[in-house]
Amino acid sequence: MVTELIGWTSAGLLLVTIARQVYTQWRDGNVQGVSRWLFVGQLAASTGFMIYSWLLGNWVFLATNSVMAAIALLGQWLYLRARGRRAKPRVKGEASS
Repeated sequence: MVTELIGWTSAGLLLVTIARQVYTQWRDGNVQGVSRWLFVGQLAASTGFMIYSWLLGNWVFLATNSVMAAIALLGQWLYLRARGRRAKPRVKGEASS
């Protein structure tokens, strides 16, 4: 029971930490200093860990890495969206979206 509590508490802390980074990136619309490889690597690692966790029957790790993979996809989408906006030159008098 204590082992599961430690696992779920650690998982929660990890998820809150990475979710906060993605939220800040979304709120500011700024990806300066963020590597796109962060999210690519996170997605690859989470996918491998999901398979590993499923094979071991470790539901704490499986759930955590499933959410981490979803956050990585969201982070990558926000990154690409912000980079695309930055790459487009603004036309004078054009409303920002």
